[in-house]
Amino acid sequence: MAQAPATPKYKRAAMLVAAALSPALARRLSPAPSEAAALDLRDAASPHRSPAGQVIFLVPLVGPAQVGDWGAVVQRLNSTIESFRRQTAPWQAVICCQQRPPLPDDPRLRWLPFDDPTPGNDKWRKLAALCEDLETMETGPAYVMSFDADDLLRDGSVAQMLQSDAAGWLVGTGYVMDHATGDVALAGPRTARMPLRKPFWKLCGSCVALYHDPTLPQSTAFLKAMTAHEHRMFPYLARLAGLPLARMRCPSVLYVLNHGENFGARRGRVGFKSRFVQRYPIDPAHWARVRTQFPIP
Repeated sequence: MAQAPATPKYKRAAMLVAAALSPALARRLSPAPSEAAALDLRDAASPHRSPAGQVIFLVPLVGPAQVGDWGAVVQRLNSTIESFRRQTAPWQAVICCQQRPPLPDDPRLRWLPFDDPTPGNDKWRKLAALCEDLETMETGPAYVMSFDADDLLRDGSVAQMLQSDAAGWLVGTGYVMDHATGDVALAGPRTARMPLRKPFWKLCGSCVALYHDPTLPQSTAFLKAMTAHEHRMFPYLARLAGLPLARMRCPSVLYVLNHGENFGARRGRVGFKSRFVQRYPIDPAHWARVRTQFPIP
């Protein structure tokens, strides 16, 4: 299973306009599988949502045979898990990998075995397995968030999500750290002073938590189809599904680059992010105040 290609921007605009008029009209525009799944959920979902009771993190973990230092991968996973365990509101996390990593003794954590031998990048197949696994869980309404195994969630983020009845959450601002240099940048919307800065959701996959109704098969099907894409498609697909995303009030995720086992590094796509960190550094005094809200190793 390869990563699904992005829909061209002109077609996204046309799909959104058509769906706002009539999902049936949008279906005449030859939607991609993810867009068809979004329209199916749009048709099936009730306008009166029950409040989400927890956040479920779906964590695809690279296999030990695919990395040079499995111990370092596990160490970073444990930092990610610690950022979950520091949350004060209900959550659970499912980690999908070929080999069970050492996990803390916590009933909110579960390992999902993965044994698909197909060669090549398996991140999207693991995400598909994680989404399918949702059908076996008795979760009640929840927010579901795919989360990379080396990112960190800011303290209080789960509580913020659960205090609202939003259809989903978007991490528009977040921190990007270059592990090789220790420098930190703030990714966020463009401003007059920073007209080329990128929002966090364009840089990091741990960027969207979407409302999930486990009584609707269309909800699981949509999550599976959405996560088959790169994260830059997530806000568009959520909107097409009738789930507009609210923005987190503060930078909520820390994305760490150049630590040796980044997924992006294996694809040769870290260089421009390192340049981003150099171009948009934050004030060291600000970072000194904020960094305590992340379990930085």
